Amino acid sequence: MYLESQLTNPIMKNNASRRVFLRNTLFATSGVALLSSPLHAFSNSTCPFEGYNPFAEQKTDLRSSGFFGQHVIVQGTVYDSVGNQPLTNASIEIWHLSPNSNKFRHRGKMLTNNLGEYKFLTDYPNKEIGKNARIYFKISGATDSYFTELVLNQSGAYVSSDHWSRNNQLGKEMFPKKETFLNQTSIQFNLSI
Repeated sequence: MYLESQLTNPIMKNNASRRVFLRNTLFATSGVALLSSPLHAFSNSTCPFEGYNPFAEQKTDLRSSGFFGQHVIVQGTVYDSVGNQPLTNASIEIWHLSPNSNKFRHRGKMLTNNLGEYKFLTDYPNKEIGKNARIYFKISGATDSYFTELVLNQSGAYVSSDHWSRNNQLGKEMFPKKETFLNQTSIQFNLSI
């Protein structure tokens, strides 16, 4: 009799569906809370530039347009913090806005060779509204890492004041050198860590 009244009593029936609702809400909010920690860590809270992905694959050819389109070759040497000794196996991560897009689909990662040199080929980056085109870098050595950017426009390649203060021990070698021929731009860009 009691069981029968529970099944037919609308108040008890509402409580059961309320319990199901609360249970499902608890599962959903727990899932969001559990996922938000890794997502927050992935949201590049320590990177000053948008679009950083610590899980970029190791590659030096970032072109999506194949042989056609406007390309950029960036190469240089990574030196120690004093600026006189090239560093082997320094890690360089790069990313930029994809051409004709507001998405950061161009990204890669590489290590310097035994002479401290690196080189990559990519499509010419798109630019954010009101800014010049940029290629972003994360440089990592054995004990330190930092983020920097290379600014591009029609007349040259430039560094920010933060980059200058971090790399001024390189003297003239710190400033990027840009050359353009047909649809390909070459930039010499040295770094230190």
